[in-house]
Amino acid sequence: MRLEEISRKARPAASKGYLSVIAAALLWASCGTAGKALFNAGMSPFILVQTRVSLAALIMVLALSLWKPPLLKIKAKDIGYFLVFGSVFMALMQLSYFLAISKIQVAAAILVQYLAPVIVAAFSMVFWHERVTCKKVLALCLSIAGCYLVVGGYSLALLSMNRSGILWALLSAVAFASTTLLGEKGMQRHNPWTALTYALLFSAMTLNVVQRPLLILSQAYTMQQWGSILYIVVFGTLIPFGLYLVGVNYIRSTRTIITATLEPIAAAFLAYFLLGEALSGLQITGGLSVIAAIAMLQWEREHDTLSPELIRRQQGG
Repeated sequence: MRLEEISRKARPAASKGYLSVIAAALLWASCGTAGKALFNAGMSPFILVQTRVSLAALIMVLALSLWKPPLLKIKAKDIGYFLVFGSVFMALMQLSYFLAISKIQVAAAILVQYLAPVIVAAFSMVFWHERVTCKKVLALCLSIAGCYLVVGGYSLALLSMNRSGILWALLSAVAFASTTLLGEKGMQRHNPWTALTYALLFSAMTLNVVQRPLLILSQAYTMQQWGSILYIVVFGTLIPFGLYLVGVNYIRSTRTIITATLEPIAAAFLAYFLLGEALSGLQITGGLSVIAAIAMLQWEREHDTLSPELIRRQQGG
């Protein structure tokens, strides 16, 4: 089958990839208020991360056991991959971000974390020989600039902030980028929900080894707070991370993580509509920049838009 035919047939799949990542970004953005409320109530970042990952892993294992048992099957050689993907980078991504926002402003943590698209793009172009195009570079610049404007980066005195907080945020960016890149590699052999289940499972193992397991059971929380925790587990972890990996499967790492910069933009607009927080002209400009970047990537029809797995499916179909 010719490349042009493969690309034409893959367009609906690419659209599915973008829509999946956009949905993930919106869900992540919606969880900010719930997390902030829990921190204000005295919950430590570590307990929240340990709980969300452990419960999410348990739910995924039970769900697949009941409805899709074949998706739980992996080979012995895959254990090493999931040790790196889950135990190291998934756990680090979850923990480093919450440690960062416990020490510095949330806006600053988001701004530093979303240096991740630059890392992914550079790695993909240098080591995976992904094609460098003007549209892709421009989309990357627009998304980073948009994120900078939306979180008010121009008013943040980053150099005077808590250094450990900045370092945790930088580590979060590296972990986010690494999780995205490893996710793309994993999608060549695994269903996205299989990859998510084992990444969460191995991540939970790490977090429950470095700290006493199930610390949350020793705390006293109200029903409302438990509702917030469950909301973060399901709508801030399970569904968005699954959708994010679906996106990686169809549109590759660079496009996926650039599209994910919609998260802070969505958070700002949700705060405007739900909490009545004002939006400045610069914030609106930043939001439009990110939307323009996503649209630019969607319109670009190149061979490297297609994941290896998608190309195999199209050639075989």
